[in-house]
Amino acid sequence: MSNSCPVPTPAERQYLDILSRAEQTMLATIYQAIEDAGRQAAEELRSLGSEERPPAEEYFAAVAHQKLFVRLCGADPETFRGGNPDIAARIIQNAQNISDHYWTDKDAAEGD
Repeated sequence: MSNSCPVPTPAERQYLDILSRAEQTMLATIYQAIEDAGRQAAEELRSLGSEERPPAEEYFAAVAHQKLFVRLCGADPETFRGGNPDIAARIIQNAQNISDHYWTDKDAAEGD
């Protein structure tokens, strides 16, 4: 049995190219928005003469992540109401699978 993927038709390739470009544009916008939020917070704190340090970009990425997670679960991102716990569990499992596959030191774990 072959595990290879079929070669996409020209129409399928065109569809995939369109999706890829849209994804790249979307992610560039998200990354820029995270940078802009950090810069905005820093500028506003500085203009107030505040001695507080602005949040790191990771803070704004975490806020976006949480709101997108809630949205994916079908809940209201502002109130967190109405979400589907089964979808939430699948998303969390997917994140765990990514962590296990890419970031867990399998050689060290097998040596235990």
